[in-house]
Amino acid sequence: MSQSLDSLLAEYDELEKKLADPSVHADQAGARKLGKRYAQLGPIVKTAREIEQARSDLGAAKELASEDQSFADEAKQIEEQLPRLEEKLTELLLPRDPHDADDVLLEIKSGEGGEESALFAGDLLRMYTRYAERQGWKVEMLDGTDSDLGGFKDVTVAIKAKTTTPDGVWSRLKWEGGVHRVQRVPVTESQGRIHTSAAGVLVFPETEETAEVEIDEKDLRIDVYRSSGKGGQSVNTTDSAVRITHLPTGIVVSCQNERSQLQNKARAMQVLQSRLAALHEEQKAQEQSDARRTQIRTVDRSERVRTYNFPESRISDHRVGYKAHNLDQVLDGDLDAVVDALAAADRAERLAGR
Repeated sequence: MSQSLDSLLAEYDELEKKLADPSVHADQAGARKLGKRYAQLGPIVKTAREIEQARSDLGAAKELASEDQSFADEAKQIEEQLPRLEEKLTELLLPRDPHDADDVLLEIKSGEGGEESALFAGDLLRMYTRYAERQGWKVEMLDGTDSDLGGFKDVTVAIKAKTTTPDGVWSRLKWEGGVHRVQRVPVTESQGRIHTSAAGVLVFPETEETAEVEIDEKDLRIDVYRSSGKGGQSVNTTDSAVRITHLPTGIVVSCQNERSQLQNKARAMQVLQSRLAALHEEQKAQEQSDARRTQIRTVDRSERVRTYNFPESRISDHRVGYKAHNLDQVLDGDLDAVVDALAAADRAERLAGR
């Protein structure tokens, strides 16, 4: 561990020197990459220095303890504090998800349940939007297909942090992928019966271009169409919306919220790049028999990760056994307790060496 820590401290110092060099920032993409790594190493360096200082203070306090009781008390406090700092450093030195500092692309698709599922997809979009607002993140609508009653058949958004931190958007939302089930009385139900429907959530880290994923123009089918807003209203009199189909994988992405066809195509290509990068990583992980979680890509109510029960005001995450009766607050963006439970379970697994 000490060798690993020493190399990380040396890397941090080297990054600090590079980022202080104005010429490095001429390459913005490269500077962002260095900045992300610097931010990732920051907590490790801070904790390591706190431990070093605490050990130094402990030695000095012990030397003076025989002369002054206050130094004996100080030594006792430091001895109690050190194990907590060392445990924190152990956790920080665990292998991290390399995408934790990344922004995300989030897709919500209605599934079983018809119009009620589309309304629930709209509720989920509002939940994530409100959560992003609480975190100080920016939400950018990329594409969406409205339903007749004001929900979404499918919707894609980009969620971005305003500053680079080691715990970015992906570090908080990466567990949201999967099937989300809702139990409530739909607005279309005249008899007051509780129905169950589902919507699927897909989350991808928004990645820079990578050499591992090359997109051949011959593998793309590009369609253009007229952008539309809520209720199917045209929001642009030209065919500026763009849909790109990646023929080898069948992945389809679209964007209609930029001002021009060129801008929509460029944004859709960025989304496709991230989708293909995520697929490449998943395939690589499977080849290596990696046990990391994969997202459920079918919208089947039986393959659920979370249930939102309106009659009981209950939210249940089935992966970690989390339950709470504050559904209104959660749907209003108060997601931290749920995310913290998932993060704690992930941390425990990594500490156990799984």
